[in-house]
Amino acid sequence: MGKTVLIVDDSNTMRKIVSRSLRQAGLDFDDILEAGDGQQALEVLGANQVDLVLSDINMPNMNGIEFLRAKAENDAIKEIPVVMISTETGADIIGEATALGAKGAIKKPFTPDSVNDIIAPLL
Repeated sequence: MGKTVLIVDDSNTMRKIVSRSLRQAGLDFDDILEAGDGQQALEVLGANQVDLVLSDINMPNMNGIEFLRAKAENDAIKEIPVVMISTETGADIIGEATALGAKGAIKKPFTPDSVNDIIAPLL
């Protein structure tokens, strides 16, 4: 059975770019779900079996860091791995994301190879 990934980004275009990069990297996902912010992501996680979350940091309503905090408080979803995809990959913000449970970070812009390098070990 294939895996399901949730892409969380307020930009529909960026969600499509990430989705295409996953395919180009040869990563096998049966389902690619999408959410426009952290709040929507929590709703998707509550209603679906998800194997991996790829989340932006800067989003309206609930940003990536707030999403990680809320996810960590929910026993049903707290173990789902999250990789941050953002232009902000400084040590401070990524350190905070890692402390909140993120398994890694991919800096925008990215290539399919860089996506594969970070995500493949988590699958």
